[in-house]
Amino acid sequence: MTNEWYTPRRHQAEIEAGLARFSVLVCHRRFGKTVLSVNRLIRAARDTRRPDWRGAYVAPLYKQAKTVVWDELKRYCGLGSDECDVKFNESELRADFANGARIRLFGAENPDSLRGMYLDGVVFDEVAQMPYRVWSEVIRPALSDRRGWALFIGTPQGKNALYEIWEKGKADPDWFTAMYRASETGIIDPEELAAATREMSPEEYEQEFECSFTAAIRGAYFGKLMGDADKEGRITGVPCDPALPVHTAWDLGMSDSTAIWFVQARPGGQYAVIDYYEAAGEGLEHYAKALDRRGYKYGTHIAPHDIRVRELGTGKSRLEIARSLGIRFTIAPNIPIQDGINAVRVLLPACWFDAGKCAAGIEALRHYRRSFNERMGDFLSRPVHDWTSHAVDAFRYFAVGFRPPGSGVRPASACNDYNPFGRNHERS
Repeated sequence: MTNEWYTPRRHQAEIEAGLARFSVLVCHRRFGKTVLSVNRLIRAARDTRRPDWRGAYVAPLYKQAKTVVWDELKRYCGLGSDECDVKFNESELRADFANGARIRLFGAENPDSLRGMYLDGVVFDEVAQMPYRVWSEVIRPALSDRRGWALFIGTPQGKNALYEIWEKGKADPDWFTAMYRASETGIIDPEELAAATREMSPEEYEQEFECSFTAAIRGAYFGKLMGDADKEGRITGVPCDPALPVHTAWDLGMSDSTAIWFVQARPGGQYAVIDYYEAAGEGLEHYAKALDRRGYKYGTHIAPHDIRVRELGTGKSRLEIARSLGIRFTIAPNIPIQDGINAVRVLLPACWFDAGKCAAGIEALRHYRRSFNERMGDFLSRPVHDWTSHAVDAFRYFAVGFRPPGSGVRPASACNDYNPFGRNHERS
């Protein structure tokens, strides 16, 4: 069934002809990928023979889905015309079609809220700003029963979930992958691109218009420091030293994620970051068991100051609950977030990360960034609150809250040519 409100451009038509069950589109800004993907959902909803067809559009944040996609969905469904047969539920961001099909918008900031549903088709928009587990743990199983399809769209922001899915898609002959650079499509006027090259940094331009996965992330707090860790071989295999205690730093979520870093203080002022764990929607008992399963010899456990707040249901604070589970927390000082970010900057040059066990946390540190005010064209002083926040907040609590036993202060600098893991340690 055609859509009289949508006429695909040449590149969009090429994509539509090639789409597979699973497809990945890496496109420059203003390519039209959102319009393309919204119309794929609409077409699937109208053409289905299933009376209970379900489609989803997942953006990094729920408010982002509402701002960017909701009006587009209504527009291409023909809202306001006599031919429109779709009812729109504003409170649930849901479009109900006359044949029983339904499209609904979601945000990826709380992945577990997406569990328990089935889906026939799903679009992931700006995948680079989402945790990979939204796909692997939540949405992929939801597509299994009815062999639903998935379309991933986005512009690179470093090597993250979009990059991982892109690489896997390229290696799988059953997937469709396509990359469209501004220098190749001709969609944006050459004079406009020339102006952009003058007004943007080379890294920003390469990322936004030439789809570079290796360009720096705009506004990243720790991007260069994590890049240095890569170049210096400090993101590698980092075994636990059984002779030393393992310290933990927590960011405690209620309905959202809880993140835990596992760190050993090594000789020479170095820190071995040996493990990372994150989950959502679980009580403290779950995390106590996660610690027990690892079998480490624990030292200091560091928590944020709000662990003292008493819960309405039990009248107990999580500090008290943790103590009953055998976890005695040290409370990190409550200091301004910018001071905590600066403390992380001081600490990172002294850190070695286990590339496997800490992969999710490492990506969060890479992509934690300042908010950008599009209207003013400038960065704000506060960070973006998204999937990176829990991991970085936990690391921040370690940076401001940990003091090595017997020392008055934490070392403020690192000797980067010192290898605390021995000469025979193999770097990845």
